[in-house]
Amino acid sequence: MKELLILAIVTVFSLIVYYLVEPFAHSQMHKHVESEHFAYADLPALTKSGDASRGKELVMGAGACVGCHSIDVEGMGAPMDAVSSAAAYGVNPPDLSNAGAIYDAKFLNALIKNPAHALMVEHKFDVNKGEMHPMIPFYGAGGDIDQEIADMVTYLQFIAVKKDEVTPEMAFENACGRCHSVKYEKWTQIGTKPTFKYKKDELAFDIKVLEYQDSLRSYMGTLPPDLSMYIRSRGEHYISTFIENPQTYLEGTSMPRVGVTADTAEKVIEYLEDSGDTKRHEREEIGKNVMIYIIIFAIFALLWKKQVWRDLH
Repeated sequence: MKELLILAIVTVFSLIVYYLVEPFAHSQMHKHVESEHFAYADLPALTKSGDASRGKELVMGAGACVGCHSIDVEGMGAPMDAVSSAAAYGVNPPDLSNAGAIYDAKFLNALIKNPAHALMVEHKFDVNKGEMHPMIPFYGAGGDIDQEIADMVTYLQFIAVKKDEVTPEMAFENACGRCHSVKYEKWTQIGTKPTFKYKKDELAFDIKVLEYQDSLRSYMGTLPPDLSMYIRSRGEHYISTFIENPQTYLEGTSMPRVGVTADTAEKVIEYLEDSGDTKRHEREEIGKNVMIYIIIFAIFALLWKKQVWRDLH
């Protein structure tokens, strides 16, 4: 009985530490923010139904979107390479092929009309002081501007993959990967680092990354951190709510609100979990087997003890 009592005491104290002390310490070390479930309640509600064909005309024409962005699914390449784009705008503008699936429609609507407001960086780009956001607002093509923007958003949704077809890699690379690196996945701000045959080619690639980072550092005020281990050091809730609204954690930060949907945020979290712990699925499966083994072993050990000590009690 002494052994069972000791086991019970150790188990109770372990559970107390794991379920009470550790979460309490975490809540004290990190500000807790409740999720708004990616509703973007501060942005205007959508009131117009868009027309994809008209939206395409605007995106390709008066909207001037292809002047900065690529749309690979339409055969529209980027006007500049990533390094040159970062030098011009501070960061490389994303490809718009799947923007309609990755980003929230209400956010896209607000972004096209007033980028600084939608991204929550008006404190950094004050129009009254002549500080314009690199993304130029859409001022309309002569008609109902709200209808025109609705048409553009509908077009972006029309050309995008279905939401359930957005992969974790697609979600991260489009929403986060132009500012953040993930060394564990060999991801840089200009793409995945290839395996080079010659050292000179690797050095040339590294130079491009450094040039991009210099532009990004100048634009953001600091170089955004590598996210390889953030999921383990911060946790899922922290990262999810930080993506939703960075200002709630770091008021005045240069990091913009990303504007992704709740589904996309989950895909980003999944990507970071896989990157930060590449063996997690294997470990979880092994963990279950180990626990089963320990339980079976404990049963046999108890029965063996009773058999050996039966005649001595």
